[in-house]
Amino acid sequence: MMNLVKTVTKSCEVSGEELHVMLNLRAQKRLDFVLIDIREMYEYSESSIRGTDILMPTSTIHQHMDELKKLANKLLIFYCHIGGRTTQMIFILRRMGFSNIAQLSGGIDAFHGEKLKNAPFPKNIRS
Repeated sequence: MMNLVKTVTKSCEVSGEELHVMLNLRAQKRLDFVLIDIREMYEYSESSIRGTDILMPTSTIHQHMDELKKLANKLLIFYCHIGGRTTQMIFILRRMGFSNIAQLSGGIDAFHGEKLKNAPFPKNIRS
C-alpha cells in the first residue's frame, strides 16, 4: 500500500485502476487521501467519481489556495475531464512547493470505477 502511494507521488499520476484500488482502501480506512474534482459544476453534474471529496473548479481555484495549503500534509489527487487542466494544476502546485499531489491520468474518462450521474455536490464545494 505504501509503495503505491510512493509511486503515485513520485510520478504525479495515478491510473484509473490505481485510483479504484485506492478508493477501496480508503473505504476500509487503510489509506487516506483527498480526491478533488477541478472541473466546473455543470461537468460534475454530468458525471462524477464516487468518493470525490471536494469540487474546486479551476475557474475559482486561485481563491482557495490557502485551503489547499491546509491539506498539504495529505495526498491530494486531482481530476478533470481528460487530464489537461490537472496537468497544468500539478505543474503550478509543484512550483509552489506541493509535493504530495497527483492527477488521475486521462481524467474521469480513464476511470472505470463507479461514476455517478446527477450526483449531489460534495459538501466541500468551492465555487
